[in-house]
Amino acid sequence: LEAQGIGTRVVSMPCWEIFEETDEAYRKRVLPAGPVRVAVEAGIRFGWDRWLFGERGRREKSGFVGMHGFGASAPAEELYRHFGITAEAVAEKVKSLL
Repeated sequence: LEAQGIGTRVVSMPCWEIFEETDEAYRKRVLPAGPVRVAVEAGIRFGWDRWLFGERGRREKSGFVGMHGFGASAPAEELYRHFGITAEAVAEKVKSLL
């Protein structure tokens, strides 16, 4: 995305609860309002909407790349390919929302 001139911020959020407990000024610096937000999770979307279109995000400019159900079992590389959890899929999701 950066190579195509699309400004990008990657944020790792290992614990929603701890992030939510930080002060609002910090959360605004980490997740500023921007044109789009895309969550990437090696799991399902459940819980991500709070951070995708809450806190200055927008529902119509939010996307998710991840699993859409439970129960799949295979090596991570195979699951990521099967569910489309790839850098290419993330870039395409971002571009589709711009």
